[in-house]
Amino acid sequence: MTLRERILSVYEGETPDVVPYMLDLSHWFYEREKRAWDLSVGYVEPERALIETHRELGVGFYLPNLAAFVSTHDGPGVRTSVERIDSEGRSPSICWRIEAMGGAIERVRTWDPSTYSWGIDDWGIRNERDLAVWHAAMTGRRFVPHWDRWHAWNDCVGDTGVVYIPGGYSAIGQLLNLWMGVEETIFAVNDSPDLLHGVVDEVNRNNLEFVDLLCQSPAEVVVMSDNISSDVQPPSFFEEWSRAYYTEAVRRLHGAGKYVAIHIDGRLKGALAMVRETGADAADAVTPKPMGDLTAEECRMEAGPDFILSGGVSPDLWLPGAPLERFVAAVTRWLALRESGPRLIANAGDQVPPGADPDRILLMRTLVEEGGRY
Repeated sequence: MTLRERILSVYEGETPDVVPYMLDLSHWFYEREKRAWDLSVGYVEPERALIETHRELGVGFYLPNLAAFVSTHDGPGVRTSVERIDSEGRSPSICWRIEAMGGAIERVRTWDPSTYSWGIDDWGIRNERDLAVWHAAMTGRRFVPHWDRWHAWNDCVGDTGVVYIPGGYSAIGQLLNLWMGVEETIFAVNDSPDLLHGVVDEVNRNNLEFVDLLCQSPAEVVVMSDNISSDVQPPSFFEEWSRAYYTEAVRRLHGAGKYVAIHIDGRLKGALAMVRETGADAADAVTPKPMGDLTAEECRMEAGPDFILSGGVSPDLWLPGAPLERFVAAVTRWLALRESGPRLIANAGDQVPPGADPDRILLMRTLVEEGGRY
C-alpha cells in the first residue's frame, strides 16, 4: 500500500498492511533551510521543496500549515490588515490590525530565531471595547474557496500522503491563542461570562459558515484546532465553551462525507475523551510521556479502541542529545498499540522540532516498516 492508502484506510476503519507513518516536518525543514517562515502571507503554491523532502525521507505528508485554500473577506464597516515590519538589527515583527465600531485593535508577533517561532508580544484585546471591535469583525466575515489550490497541493503530494484541510479555531480558541491569551480569557470567563458567551456564540455561528464551505471542499480530512490542552481547556471548560461548536462542526462535516481530526497541543488526560465525544474521528499530535502526561497505553485506554490516535513520539526524543534507545523505545511502545486495532497513525507529538536528528526520521521509518505490520 502507498502512504496515502495507509492513512485513508485507517480513517475508513480498515486495516492497512503497515501502521501509517506521517510527520509535520515544516518547522524542522524551515530551520534546516534557514528560512524564517512567514505568518503574514498564505501559501498559494504548494511548498514543493517541503513536500519533496517528505518524499525523499519516505515520510507521509499531511499538514499544509500556511496554505491559503480559503480567502476571508471583511464585512461592512470592517477593515483588517497585516503588516510585516523589518528593521535593521532587530527581529522582524508582524502586526495584525482590525478597525471596526470606531475603534481598532492590534496584535503583534516577533520572530525568535532561538525557538524558530513567532512569539506573541501584544495580544490585542484588553477590555470590553476591544472585544466589541473583534466581535464586529469576526461575525461579519465572508469566505471564498480556492479549491484549485488544494488540488495543486494534492497533485504535488500524490501517493506521499493525504492533504488535510485546516478548519481553524473555535471562537474561544481564537481568544485563547490569538487575541487575548489564556490569562485574560480566563479573567473574562469569570468576570463577564454572559458578555463573553454572547460574543463566543455569535462568532461560532460565523465559524460554522466556514465549516459549511469546507463541507464542499475536495479534501478527505479536515483538521480542527484550538491547540487543545486539558490544563487550559479541562473537560468542564470545554463542556461550557467549546463542545457545542465542535459537535456541530463534526456533525456537518460527517454529513458531507469528511473525516475530522482535532489537533491536541498539550496535556492529554481528559482531553482525549472530551475530543472523542464530539464525534471526531481522530486526535492529531498526541504527545505521550515524557513531555506528555499519559503513557502510550494510557492514551489508548482513555481514547477507546475506535478513536484514531495520531502521534507517539515526544518532541524532546527527536533531538540529538536524547538517548537513542529512548527514542526507539517510544516508537516501539506506540506501535504496540496496533494490537488493540488499526485506529493508529505513527506521527510526532505535534511536529518534528527544529534541530532534530534527521537520522531519527529515517530510523522511525525503518522501525515502522519492520515493527508496525499487521
